[in-house]
Amino acid sequence: MKNIFILISSVLLLLLSLNAIAQNSQVYKIDGIIVDSVSQKPLDKIEIALTGNDISPQNIATNINGKFEFTIDKNTLCKLNIHLVGYKSEKIIFQLKGDTNLGRVTLKPEMKSLGEVQIQASRPLIQQKPGKIIYDMQADPESKAKSLLDMLHKIPFITVDADDNVSLKGNTNFKVFINGKPSAMMDNNLKAVLRTMPASSIQRIEVITNPPAKYDAEGVGGIINIITVKNVDNGYRGNLNVSERFPDGGPDAGSSITVKDGKFAMNAYGGLGVYDDRQTNFSNSQQSSGNDATLLDQNGYKHNNNRNGYIGTELSYEVDSLHLLSGQFSYNGYHNDGASFQSSLLTGASGVLQGYDINNDNNSHGHGGDASVNYQLGFKADKNRLLTFSYRYAGYKSNAFSALSLANEVNYATPDYQQSNSASTSEHTFQVDLNYPVKKVMIEAGAKAILRSDRSNSQYLQIDSASNQYQPVANLANQFYYTQDVYSLYNSYQFNLQKWNFSAGLRAEETVIDAHFLSSNSSVSSNYLNVVPSISINHPLGSGGLGLAFNQRIQRPGIYRLNPFVDRSNPNFVVTGNPRLKPNAVNAAQLNYSTGNSGKVSLFVATDYIFVNNFTVPVTNFDPATQITTVTYQNSGHGHGMDFIFNLNYNVTPKYSISFNSNSTKFSLTQAGDNTAAASLDRWMTMEELSSSVKLDKGWSFNASVRYNGLAPTSIQGYTSAYFSSNVGLNKEIVQHKLYFGMSVNNPFTKFRNIVNITNGPDFVENNINQAYFRSVSVSLNYNFGKLNGDVKRSRKSINNNDSNNNKGL
Repeated sequence: MKNIFILISSVLLLLLSLNAIAQNSQVYKIDGIIVDSVSQKPLDKIEIALTGNDISPQNIATNINGKFEFTIDKNTLCKLNIHLVGYKSEKIIFQLKGDTNLGRVTLKPEMKSLGEVQIQASRPLIQQKPGKIIYDMQADPESKAKSLLDMLHKIPFITVDADDNVSLKGNTNFKVFINGKPSAMMDNNLKAVLRTMPASSIQRIEVITNPPAKYDAEGVGGIINIITVKNVDNGYRGNLNVSERFPDGGPDAGSSITVKDGKFAMNAYGGLGVYDDRQTNFSNSQQSSGNDATLLDQNGYKHNNNRNGYIGTELSYEVDSLHLLSGQFSYNGYHNDGASFQSSLLTGASGVLQGYDINNDNNSHGHGGDASVNYQLGFKADKNRLLTFSYRYAGYKSNAFSALSLANEVNYATPDYQQSNSASTSEHTFQVDLNYPVKKVMIEAGAKAILRSDRSNSQYLQIDSASNQYQPVANLANQFYYTQDVYSLYNSYQFNLQKWNFSAGLRAEETVIDAHFLSSNSSVSSNYLNVVPSISINHPLGSGGLGLAFNQRIQRPGIYRLNPFVDRSNPNFVVTGNPRLKPNAVNAAQLNYSTGNSGKVSLFVATDYIFVNNFTVPVTNFDPATQITTVTYQNSGHGHGMDFIFNLNYNVTPKYSISFNSNSTKFSLTQAGDNTAAASLDRWMTMEELSSSVKLDKGWSFNASVRYNGLAPTSIQGYTSAYFSSNVGLNKEIVQHKLYFGMSVNNPFTKFRNIVNITNGPDFVENNINQAYFRSVSVSLNYNFGKLNGDVKRSRKSINNNDSNNNKGL
């Protein structure tokens, strides 16, 4: 820790020295923000030209927040020319007498009428920025009456499967932020929150595939940053969405509201949902090989009901132009009830070896949230120089219980039993960040400490035939306590050289781990130091660009993979975590190209090359002596992979457009861990989607899509089946800009889908088939209310914890 503080002091002293040098030259700043005169939304990529007496002309474009900034070295008469296709040009003439803030500059839409036809410029759906791509949700007409989950599959790098599981770059190890900040509800109940969040309340989605050094190094896939609509002035603005999906699904409701009163601003959002998985069938089979080959055959049915809710808010108070206080709070919870029946039969060369029927009544529930506070300090000498102090607490508790009763037992003398597991996580984060511009170089530096603890208490109770009471079985119980502290420093530099944009940085992270097994009175401790580089080079080409990047990410195991709880709800197939998992590094290089919004066609393509050692993978082992298959996790994956991303949008006519989105990944991994036979994976995973939309008269619109999800690996040893899906939808704007109605039919020609998972081992082949409802009908209503201008002001720096993986996939 002493070395860390010495490094922090050295960085700060260096920055102060650079500032003293920079202050010798006097420059003046002209800045402002460009907004739409009707919606009052910021307009990005606006072309602005600055001319004046005895100065060289300058041309820039506004950033994604509509902001612009010029610097010149003398007082003179200046003229700004502002131009955007579809808007009336604006000219501003003024005498510069020092730093000048032009405030909010409004542009009026320019519309030409010919009979009943209106010609109006369209906004680009996808934009490319250094290290990320941006999907403009407000520019997509389908967003007016759909949930955010329904829209994610249209975004490059993101895939959503038939079970609504989200992947980024083919990986479930990623983080989801709201307005640039982590949220506990996204970490613990992602699908449910996305399913109830109205897409119309989202301004844009940022997919950060190459996070710079200021972000935590964890998150192999990257970051999905959800930016909510927060255009406000004194007053309020809100959104309400209600929907119903059947036969499988249920009612959902989501809402957001923004309020501003002087220097105080608030943005709040929340949702409630019910998801009913109606009764469906399943089957499991396992064929073992060798001298004592056996066949296990299981068949049954299951149903499930889930209820969930969430609420979140952001608050800010602008003390003055140099001091800003802001904070965030979120809370979420769920309750799940389920039941299943299963018949199991094990046969061998001599006939029936074992058999039983089992009923499982189960329930689970969890709740938790997070709260944070940020203090941002500005400087009069340079408004872009910022010092930010942040603190965040996050916690979550969950409980799961299963009651299992057996019948028709053949050579299986196991009494009825119950399982329970309670788990909790807590996290304290302390962070300081410094933005320090020196001439044309933006320097960022910071320090951070994350103090995290996880607890688990699992019990196994067996019925006593004499007392007819359930009694605990001590050797099948486990109590687990795990701490993971991460201390980090970062330093990065951003600058432009002619038309090239460069960003480079280093991040040092030390991970201190202590695991305590209270049941066995044992412990495991370890320390890891990772120095993580990140480099990004970008060159604008028209409204698009060319980008090249390299970074290293760290995969740290979360509570699900660490928890030693043994799930015996299926006695022949048990699942458990591994508290001895270690963090591992993933290296990635990316090349991307975008045409931007060039006429009728916009194109985005990218490819990644990834290589990894000691990757955490699920491992399946079969014990022929007990006929039990165990799934756990090990640091045993080695290899490489490539991602291929292709996104095309074509506006055939002003009313008809088509798009094609492709996400493909090539895996080449091998596995060779303790007590595990070597296995290898060499497979493609792909998602291809073709969609189209038609704008009809009187506010009607029609959209249709067809999607192919190819074979997807579940581990190095297994994969899940491919499938086609389709969707048709009809939307209606009932009240202009206020009330929208939407209806869609998913997979109209297929009622059920069989999800087939196949797992191979050196001495077994396992086949799992789960039936799921595929055909469904969804209806929704979306209502917008209020009218506001401006932005909720928030700290430019805040806590961004993207350093743990609680997902269950590969």
